[in-house]
Amino acid sequence: MKKLMAANWKMHKTTEEAFDTAEELVALCGAALPEDREVLVIPPFTALRRTGQALAGNPRFLLGGQNFYPEEQGAFTGEISPAMLLDVGCAFVLAGHSERRHVLGETDEMVGRKVAFGLERGLSVILCVGERIDERRAGQVEQVLRTQLDKGLAGVDRGVDPERLVVAYEPVWAIGTGEVAGPQEIVQAHAFVRQELVRAFGEAGREMRIQYGGSVKPDNAAEIIHLDNVDGVLVGGASLRADSFSRIVLAD
Repeated sequence: MKKLMAANWKMHKTTEEAFDTAEELVALCGAALPEDREVLVIPPFTALRRTGQALAGNPRFLLGGQNFYPEEQGAFTGEISPAMLLDVGCAFVLAGHSERRHVLGETDEMVGRKVAFGLERGLSVILCVGERIDERRAGQVEQVLRTQLDKGLAGVDRGVDPERLVVAYEPVWAIGTGEVAGPQEIVQAHAFVRQELVRAFGEAGREMRIQYGGSVKPDNAAEIIHLDNVDGVLVGGASLRADSFSRIVLAD
């Protein structure tokens, strides 16, 4: 399977800043992109169309949305639908990012509605899961991950194409803090996620990609992506500069 190298730009970049960064990224690593890699760029909503224009022409550079509401349309001020994301060229969308859960109050149940609805409407979905530092210290990592996976995947068709469903393990305490889960912590968490995917989807669960996210940088990316059951990375701050993120994408 191809490793999915994803850049989550969060609430950063104007339209033209996003276009310039995406264009530079393609120039830096397009021709050198290994056969086993795909690149996903996830800009803010306002920059989706222009970012897509910069990525156009290379099928291994994909566009994604940061969020959506699980309805086709309606009176949901400030929200956006899967159809709107598809309309501007998105292939993927995030669901359950820790900032949506812990800053904006999304429940496991809401995340599950999003995962199922996004897949039903034709998007590929990255389900983000991960524990807070107090939960890790209390020895609750597997309990937290099992709950988030059970509720996040509850409505998903068990016959879903495994390439369209990705799980990103992002320990909350490592996001934007400079702290990185150690290799053993990552291996253990990803092995547990794999076990749960196989429990839920049978052999197809072995084909679903599991990303790591949490203070991934050019100097640690190579070690991380070669760990067992790490099928890519979801990168925040280090993806905001094309030169930095291109080094992560090409890390070997």
